[in-house]
Amino acid sequence: MANLRPRFLQPLLASALLISALPALALQTIEARDGVSVEASIALKEATRIKVDGASITEVFGNIYSSNCSGASTGNRDTGAPLAPINPAGEIVLECDKDKGEIYVKPVSAGAKPVNLFISTAKSTYTLLLKRVDMPSDTIVLKDRGLQQAAAPLERSGGTSPSHVRALKQMLTAMASDRVSAEVRVEEVNRPVQLWSESRFTMLRLYESRSLIGEKYLLTNISNEPMVLAEQEFDREQGDVVGVSIESHNLRPGESTNVFVLRQRN
Repeated sequence: MANLRPRFLQPLLASALLISALPALALQTIEARDGVSVEASIALKEATRIKVDGASITEVFGNIYSSNCSGASTGNRDTGAPLAPINPAGEIVLECDKDKGEIYVKPVSAGAKPVNLFISTAKSTYTLLLKRVDMPSDTIVLKDRGLQQAAAPLERSGGTSPSHVRALKQMLTAMASDRVSAEVRVEEVNRPVQLWSESRFTMLRLYESRSLIGEKYLLTNISNEPMVLAEQEFDREQGDVVGVSIESHNLRPGESTNVFVLRQRN
């Protein structure tokens, strides 16, 4: 029988509120930073959706073949010149969903050369190297840790008041930055926790406030395969989990990420 992940962690309730609004089933969740190039794959024959988690795309630069993005800068980044309705030398067809702040891209032709695309939000510009792959339509979600240092609090019924949401976000931010107030007690734990056979999971610290308990873990991929993580996998079977944040959702073999879990204090 295959060695499956044990049910130490159960899926969150379907009614949970995911403040980061990150689709749990996004196949390509990419950690991105302003000015740093990242790689992703786009469908060769279908449109690929691209969005920035927590921000709207306002401008797109690149070698665009055609675009419906009125008001967006879809010219060549090197020259700054606007494109004609059709750019014969263009590599990609661009469509914009201005209401959602998302874009859809489709390559004009096959090729081994990645498509270079620069995507801007109100605060950052991301450099994408898009590989053309013969695959179905997909979604690329760019996650900028600087935009959402304390992403993905998950709230159950009875805990959706503004003050409760604010308390969750403040605790997650304090845990992620290691800057806690005098009202929060911090205990160094450094205790291994049984999780999955393909991972090493260690509780690093325990945080206690008047209403919340926070747990900071380090998860390492010790397998030979890439690992994709989702917040829903870290809902403890016992303990009233109300928030989860994962710094990196995609781990290559040997890579590690911090995982933050918040529980309601009884």
